[in-house]
Amino acid sequence: MEQKSHYMYVLECADGSLYTGYAVDVQARLAAHNAGKGAKYTRARLPVSLLAYAEFASKHDAMHAEYVFKQLSRNEKDALLASASHSSFEEALKNILT
Repeated sequence: MEQKSHYMYVLECADGSLYTGYAVDVQARLAAHNAGKGAKYTRARLPVSLLAYAEFASKHDAMHAEYVFKQLSRNEKDALLASASHSSFEEALKNILT
């Protein structure tokens, strides 16, 4: 049986706010958000764009990362998101989880 990946992702909304969520398919979830079928928060702030995501082995780990990211200040989130590439964002995020 194939192990599926779990992701924590960060979107930027049209009003400049950030939305953080969990998904098993980030691209499908992004499409759902932009189709108005995502969270109520993003439906009122379309369109949204994907800023970053991080992969985890379990749903628990991805949802924990989402929780921790949401507890950061906007300045801390912006600093973490300023990571130049996906891999450095993922690494930086995992560093704050340990």
